[in-house]
Amino acid sequence: MVNPNRGAVGFKSTEFEQEYDRPSKSQLKRDMTALQKLGAELVAEPKERVMRVPMPEDVRDAILECQKIKDHEGRRRQMQFVGKKMRTLEDDEIAAIQKVIDSWKGASKAETAAMHALERRRDKLLADDKALTDLKEQHPEIDVQQLRTLIRNARKEQAENKPPKAYREIFQILKQLQGKSSGAAGSAASATSETSDENDDTEEE
Repeated sequence: MVNPNRGAVGFKSTEFEQEYDRPSKSQLKRDMTALQKLGAELVAEPKERVMRVPMPEDVRDAILECQKIKDHEGRRRQMQFVGKKMRTLEDDEIAAIQKVIDSWKGASKAETAAMHALERRRDKLLADDKALTDLKEQHPEIDVQQLRTLIRNARKEQAENKPPKAYREIFQILKQLQGKSSGAAGSAASATSETSDENDDTEEE
């Protein structure tokens, strides 16, 4: 006679199969930690940036409130609340927030790379007189006499171990020149785009 309970207690039982589809406790813990970290990254950003991130208002309010708290214990408790709020987000909301944060990091990397490039150019100006001639060819508007004086003073500062006043001024000049170049490039690209649009309109007519 077939045991009527065999399906419930034997090896063919499917009673516990669903449990294997659920995330493990360690996975849940990793997810919670990741969301807590994401919330902490938002808290560390300026308020103006946080206001531009797509997220529910209650989550944003928790983050902005945390930014205001200076007391260590109070801030710790609010950070826990931020983590709790982050765990209420849907997957698509989390993805949208992460995308914005990643774009900030990309911008920061680009800014850092640009700064290092300026530093290398400044060092080249101090090491090689020809570098000033090259800079003049690229930027005819520069005051060569002013830069030559600053370069001479910066070399003297380094030799005598003095505060790098001229050294910093050279960096600021290079930074301004870079800003002008970027602005000009942006204007040229915009003009090209507008011309292209006008040509497209003419062809359509």
